[in-house]
Parts: sequence; structure tokens; C-alpha cells
Amino acid sequence: METNNFIEFKKERDLGAIITDTFKFIRENWKEYFLTVLKIVGPILLVGLVVLVLYMFTMSDIFSEIDKIDANPIGFLSNIFSWIFVLMFVYVLMYTLLSMSSLYFIKSYIEHNGKPIFSEVKDNVLKNIWKFLRLGFLVTLTTLFGMVFCYLPGIYLLTVLSLATSIMVFEDKNIGDTFSHSFTLIKGEWWNTFGVLIVVWILLMMLSQAFSIPAIIYQFIKMGTVMGGDDPTEVFSIFKDPIYLALNIGSYIFQFILYSIPLISTVFIYFDLNEQKNLTGTFEKIESLGTSNTEE
Repeated sequence: METNNFIEFKKERDLGAIITDTFKFIRENWKEYFLTVLKIVGPILLVGLVVLVLYMFTMSDIFSEIDKIDANPIGFLSNIFSWIFVLMFVYVLMYTLLSMSSLYFIKSYIEHNGKPIFSEVKDNVLKNIWKFLRLGFLVTLTTLFGMVFCYLPGIYLLTVLSLATSIMVFEDKNIGDTFSHSFTLIKGEWWNTFGVLIVVWILLMMLSQAFSIPAIIYQFIKMGTVMGGDDPTEVFSIFKDPIYLALNIGSYIFQFILYSIPLISTVFIYFDLNEQKNLTGTFEKIESLGTSNTEE
């Protein structure tokens, strides 16, 4: 029995419907959805924020001592790159878990007619995390290789492979089959898919920038007051300013939450293309009607 607010994923949609239903899904399931995400990703998100604060404190200390940078430039660069590596590792893991928890939440939502089961989502995430990380590495490597050739091949590949995670989750394919099926599914629909993704990402960037404005304004005000001092390195003390740190942490958390928008939109795009090519949802409805008629 379906709930009254159940959103049918397995059907064709145009651009407007994809964006509308993305926000509708978030609006009607925000509590369960974000609780699920936070329970799974929360510990890594907390680690990421701690690493970010430590990084900003370290940068403040390093750039405040210019004489030491001149004396040991190799040590300075190694310190910078080691922190960047740690940040990249934590954030890759964090956004991988976010992608997985979002997609498996939707899968459970569909399979249980709008009533996702947390234990099921968690088990799927833990069981498939290494497969997702390997897929992410392959997609990133392929896209970067494409970007070498004047960006256009990279943009093409990025659009095609945006469907890869949905294919892996909803069709339970291995990495090789997922990779190849992305090209099969998007064939003849690349421009439509690219158009939807562009609109969604522009919307996401506008929203994320809006919540970055307080930190940017405060940074300019703080730098303006410090620049008039005798010590030019004092400008880097802003990285230890508690208000600046709080504003940046709030901005990063909000951007993390906003990342759910393109994830959910991509799922709607996947089911739209899958329905156009395979009529999966239509056949399932026909089978369910046949079953109900037999029971009667």
C-alpha cells in the first residue's frame, strides 16, 4: 500500500518536473532523509570540520612567519601539501558516504513504498563503500583525462558518468558494467541530460554562494581593519578569528546539505532515461495490475 505522499521515481519527466520533484522529495522527506545522512556521515563530517579548523590555524601560523618560509621553502610546501592531502582524503570519504546514503535511502524509499528502513540503508552503505570508492576513482581519472583535451571531452564524460552511481545502486552492477551502461543509457539524450545538470548546478552554486556572503563580508571588514597596521602578516590572523571560523563552518555545513540537491536530481534523471529506454516502471505497473486482478 503506497503512502499518500509517495513520489513515483520510475517515470519520464521533463526538466521542470525533475527540479520540482527534487525539492518536493526533500520537502516531504527531509526529517528521515537528513537523520539518515547524519547518522551515517555525521562522524566523518565532524572529523572534516575539525581538520578544516586545524588547517586554518596552521595556515595562520605558517604565513605569519615569512622569514621561516624563506629559510625553508621545501618544508613550507611539504606542510601545505600534507594538509591538502588530509583534507582531500576526508572530503572524498565524506562526499562518497553522502552519495551512498542518499542513493540507498531513495532505493529503500522506492522498495518500501515511501517508508525507507535505516538499517537497510546503513548495511548497503557499509557493504558497498569500497566499490563506490573504486568507481569514484575511475570516474575522476577518466574525466581528468578527458579534460586534458580542451575540456570538451571531459565535460562530455562527466555528464555521461554522472549516471554511474545511480546505475550501480539501482541495477546492482559491477564497476565495469556500470561504466559501460552509462554510455548506453545516455545515448541520444546527452544534451537533455547536460541541460538538466547545468540548471541544477547553477541553482546549487547560487544558493551556496548566498550562504558564503556573511563570511566574505566579515573577511573584507576584518582585513580592512588589519591592513592599516604596521605588521602586514597580521592579516593572516583572521584564520584564527572565532567569528570567521564559525561563519565558514556554517557555510561548509550548508554546502554539504545542498549537495543533496544534485544527487537526488541525478536519480530522477536516471529513472527518466531508464523509462525512455526500457519502460521499467511501466512494465512493473502492468505486472502489479495483473497480480491484483488475479488475487481478486
